Formats: sequence, C-alpha cells, structure tokens
Amino acid sequence: MNDLHLRQCLNHPGREAVARCPECRHFYCRECIAEHEDRIICAACLRKMFRSSSQHRHPLRSRLARGTAFGLSLCIGWLAFYLAGKILLSIPASVHDSTIWQTGFFQE
Repeated sequence: MNDLHLRQCLNHPGREAVARCPECRHFYCRECIAEHEDRIICAACLRKMFRSSSQHRHPLRSRLARGTAFGLSLCIGWLAFYLAGKILLSIPASVHDSTIWQTGFFQE
C-alpha cells in the first residue's frame, strides 16, 4: 500500500488511485468506490454482490409477499374509509341542515 499514490484509477487513467477494491484487487479513485458494510468496494463488485443476493430469492415467495402487501394495504384503505363514513354518519342532521345554530346549545 506504500505505492498507492503512484497507482492510477482503472476507470479514469489520469486520476490518482485512493483505494484498492478487496474483491477484484483493482485500484480506483474517489468517484469509483463506495462504502458498503464498513468496507470500501468498487461499483462493479457492489453490483455483483447485489445481483447475486437478489438471485437467491424465490420468485413465488416474492409474488406472495407483494400480494400480501397489496391485500393488507387494500384492507387498511377500506377500514380508513369505513371509519370516516361512520364518523360522518354520527354527525347530527341539524349540522347538515344548518339548523344547529337555532337550538339552545349555542345560545346563552
């Protein structure tokens, strides 16, 4: 690592390298590296890591999870509108007719 200042970025040949990717062992400048899980890694290796982790997911399980999330959000939306309707129905008709002001409740 003593000769790191003499190395150049793999993607940008005119730039000085600041780090070496532990996966592919190439040198990169500041723009080409990222920190992931307390490690400095290049964008290509980071992409490979995410691609391999996403391939391990079972397609049926992800469809089931999306369907469950959709059903749950549909139920929550229905419940919100149901409760809003119940609240609106509990308001006395005199409020809607503008006759509540004629009752003795608001007059002193």
